[in-house]
Amino acid sequence: MQRIFIALSIMTFILTACNKNEDLSDGYGNFDADAEVIVSAQATGEILSFHINEGDYLKNGEIIGQIDTVDLHLKKLVLIRQKNAIAATLKDIKATIEVQQQQLEINKINQRRIQNLYKDQAATQKQLDDINGLVDLNKKQISATRAKRDGIISKMQSVDAQIAQVNEAIQKCSVKNPVEGTVLVKYAQKGELATPGKPLYKIANLKTLELKAYISGSDLNRLKIGSTVKVFYDKNKKENYSIPGTVSWISSHAEFTPKTIQTKEERVNLVYAVKIIVDNDGSIKIGMPGEFKIVD
Repeated sequence: MQRIFIALSIMTFILTACNKNEDLSDGYGNFDADAEVIVSAQATGEILSFHINEGDYLKNGEIIGQIDTVDLHLKKLVLIRQKNAIAATLKDIKATIEVQQQQLEINKINQRRIQNLYKDQAATQKQLDDINGLVDLNKKQISATRAKRDGIISKMQSVDAQIAQVNEAIQKCSVKNPVEGTVLVKYAQKGELATPGKPLYKIANLKTLELKAYISGSDLNRLKIGSTVKVFYDKNKKENYSIPGTVSWISSHAEFTPKTIQTKEERVNLVYAVKIIVDNDGSIKIGMPGEFKIVD
C-alpha cells in the first residue's frame, strides 16, 4: 500500500512539473512604443501658443502651436516693395524697346529706298553707308536694351525666390504635428524661445506597441521574423491577458540577459533580443513587463 502511495506521489509530482513547464513563457521583456518621434522647432522666435499636454491624442497634420512671425512678415514686405520698384523699371524698359523697334522699322524702310536709289545712281555711297550704319546701330541698341531687360527680369526672379523662402519660413512657424499618436513628453512651453532643432515634444502611436524581449539560444531556431506568438501581460497577481503578436526583428548577436529580467542564474546566460509587434487597445502602457510563448 505504501509503495502504491509513493508511486502515485511521484507521478503527481512529475505531472505537476510538466504542467508548470508548459506554463513557462519562452521570452520576457518590456513594452515600448513601436516608433517614437521627437518633434523639433523649425524656426526661431517666441512660442506664442502651444496647445498640447502630455497624454493628448493628436492627428496627423494638426496645428498645435505658433512661433512669432513678425520679423518674417516685415522682411516679406520689404521684398515686395523691392519687386514693385523693379517691376516699374521693367515697364520703362519694355516701352524703350518698343520705341527702338519702331525706329528700326522706319530706318529699314529708308534703307530699302536708298538702296533702290543707289542702284539707279540717284543716291550717293555716303547716303547708303549712313542708312546702313543707322540700321545696325538700332539693332545694337535693341540688343543692349533687351539684355538690360533680361537683367531686370533676373532680379525680379531673385526677389521672388526670396519671397518664397520667407513664405516657407512663415509656414514653418506653425507647429504641425507630423504623425498620429499620443504625446509622451512635452519639452517646451508658451513664451519660451524656439530655435531650429529645439525639441518641443515627443509623440508615438500607442495603438501599436512592441515587446522587446529576450529568448535563449536553444529556442531561437523555433522563431523567425513574421512568426505569430502569444504575448502575455499582467491582469492581476495570478492571471495574465493574452494577445497575438508578430515577430518583427531578431538580433543577430547574442548578449547577456539584462539584469532586470529573471533570476541571477539566468542573467548570466546568453540570449537573443527580439521585437514583437502587438495591437494595443489602451490597456498596455509603455514600460509594462510582458512575456511571450512560441506557437508551434
